[in-house]
Amino acid sequence: MDPSQLQSNELAQFIAQEKERAMVNEMVAKLTNVCWDKCITGTPGSKFSSSESSCLSNCARRYMDMSIIIVKRFQNMQ
Repeated sequence: MDPSQLQSNELAQFIAQEKERAMVNEMVAKLTNVCWDKCITGTPGSKFSSSESSCLSNCARRYMDMSIIIVKRFQNMQ
């Protein structure tokens, strides 16, 4: 195989991995913002209350479930 072809393939793989990493970071940031705004109504103390913890957990779970559903729908459209 041509060395430039090998470098090109490695570069393409690296770029794809970086895009995936950026998407995950963006998703985590959005999830944090959405769930924080929804679940934390006052000034947080040193610990979350049980209702805040439950809300954050449920919010994150629903967000991830919806993200999976959306990805599957897009994959089915292709």
